[in-house]
Amino acid sequence: MTPDRDGQDPWDAPRAAYVHVPFCLTACAYCDFAITTGERHRIPEYVDAVITEIHAGAAADGARCIPLDTTYLGGGTPSLLPPPEIGRILDALRSARGGLGTGSEVTIEANPGTFHGDDVTAWLDAGVTRVSLGVQSLDDATLRHLGRTHDAAGACRAVAIARDAGVRSLNLDLIYGLPWQTVSDWVDHLRRALELGPDHLSLYALAVEEATPLARHVASGRWTLPDDDLVADMYEAALPIVASADLVHDEVSNWARPGHASRHNRAYWRNEAYIGVGPAAHRFIGGRRSWNVRDLRTYLARHRDGVGPELGHELLDEAASAGETAILALRIRHEGIDFARFRHRYAFDPRDRWPRTLAEASAHGLLDIDDQCARLTDAGLLVSNEVGRRLLAEEPH
Repeated sequence: MTPDRDGQDPWDAPRAAYVHVPFCLTACAYCDFAITTGERHRIPEYVDAVITEIHAGAAADGARCIPLDTTYLGGGTPSLLPPPEIGRILDALRSARGGLGTGSEVTIEANPGTFHGDDVTAWLDAGVTRVSLGVQSLDDATLRHLGRTHDAAGACRAVAIARDAGVRSLNLDLIYGLPWQTVSDWVDHLRRALELGPDHLSLYALAVEEATPLARHVASGRWTLPDDDLVADMYEAALPIVASADLVHDEVSNWARPGHASRHNRAYWRNEAYIGVGPAAHRFIGGRRSWNVRDLRTYLARHRDGVGPELGHELLDEAASAGETAILALRIRHEGIDFARFRHRYAFDPRDRWPRTLAEASAHGLLDIDDQCARLTDAGLLVSNEVGRRLLAEEPH
């Protein structure tokens, strides 16, 4: 295997960029992301700070600064940014990083009710190629419980607005494993979402994060979470339903029509280099992982003071990097741990480094292993974290 284009390996030189947009209308019950509400007047200053960070990072990257293949505006609610500000950010990435590559993927996250058709047209004109819509549910009671600002009808309208404006690659986010949810409820909501014809589907099990309203409701006994078996039943119930809609299972939590898989996410699952800008953003360049201050006001104050936003960093040794790469790779359904790619990156074969774990997982029907790769089976999907834990725990021979 040879280095990727520009003569640089993709785990050393970033071809993916993440821009964190912290602005939201409200804070959802389950959300632990770095967000802020009621501060949209700070958007122009925020965009100025992000552009400064983009150019400073490009200057520091030096020879690793090459055209980007993917860009992802996440949050938060990026669709709250005025379209001209989105254009400014994308223009800064183009000028600082040497352009966006031919056929590059540019994704913006959007929430129903936060954009109109003219906004979407402006996004597309600025270079956006993909919209990820935070639907979460098509049940009005569920949306109210979660603190979402839209209802099911609003979600359907948002899909129609995006399609009418010309969006050709549309993702829908849905949540399952909710306190009041049965398998039947979940299946019904999933089928209704598929009727909207998404090109990509992300299904996430509800996670309880500390210091969120959800965590307080659970701790007080107001809400009772379904047990792990019920959550697993919901996941398993989704597999044949999504497959019947002609979406391919691309990654543990993601499905896509051919040609619509998220290339940006693939960079994460391959543990490749990426840049990140904005509050709480992370980056991974040349084996160095670093992260920014989380609070928007602190981020902006550092910008005004001419101080970079980085809060901390870590350098992974080869053993830690290899283990992390293997665990992340298992999430990619039809690729898994690619032995040739692994040998090129680390100069050893995973079958020699983790022989016991790979053999045991294969014997129990959790992994399919051939001459090219090791991939999770459908049964392995339900215990992927345990397979990963055992990889990390296995001592080298």
